[in-house]
Amino acid sequence: MQLFDLTGKVALVTGANTGIGQGIALALAEAGADIAAAGRSPATETVEKVRALGREADNFAADLSSVAAVQPLVDAVLGRFGRIDILVNNAGIIRRADAVDFTEEDWDAVIDTNLKTLFFLCQSVGRHMIERGSGKIINIASMLTFQGGIRVPSYTASKSGVGGLTKLLANEWAAKGVQVNAIAPGYIATNNTAALQADETRNRQIMERIPAGRWGDPADIGGAAVFLASKASDYVQGHILAVDGGWLAR
Repeated sequence: MQLFDLTGKVALVTGANTGIGQGIALALAEAGADIAAAGRSPATETVEKVRALGREADNFAADLSSVAAVQPLVDAVLGRFGRIDILVNNAGIIRRADAVDFTEEDWDAVIDTNLKTLFFLCQSVGRHMIERGSGKIINIASMLTFQGGIRVPSYTASKSGVGGLTKLLANEWAAKGVQVNAIAPGYIATNNTAALQADETRNRQIMERIPAGRWGDPADIGGAAVFLASKASDYVQGHILAVDGGWLAR
């Protein structure tokens, strides 16, 4: 189990206040990592739970809809913890409308948060990791990294871009000791999917498509994150790991 031990590591997790981000932060903490939780909404509950596990944790306010937040965030985390060993780019937004009606405002808002800021956060933390000769970056992709979806054109474009950037950064940084990979969650039971779970018809349709026969839990994503953050994945580069209960296999 030493392959999965994260003792002494510092993980910066964006969007860690709830759902998948919280699940990842707690899993990394259980494996031994200290947690820097970043986002617009304070991850107060997550920080408390991490501290209850005996790990260090702090909140870092950052509006990741703008690249302007990137360097101040990285500087603040380095000032507090002295290092960043793991970066999890989980923060993201979604806007829904038919493609023929989709607005430029909704396009820019999603692309800026999900793709532009993600890249520049990778860049800033990547410089630090390259200088130290080691690091793990985990981007949160989506089923729509592989599929088109409907009524979410900017989200689909952003998550397709996340997949491409993950591979590009792996190509450039693998030889420098930095592993860059991604996780593509399937249907995960969180506050963001509560409406779908409550819709009897849509919930049944989703369940029928998932070979595992259940919605995923944030902890399912957390386990994958521990693998990609640990020595166990040192030879995994530019991979997009689908954690989807078999959705893509059907």
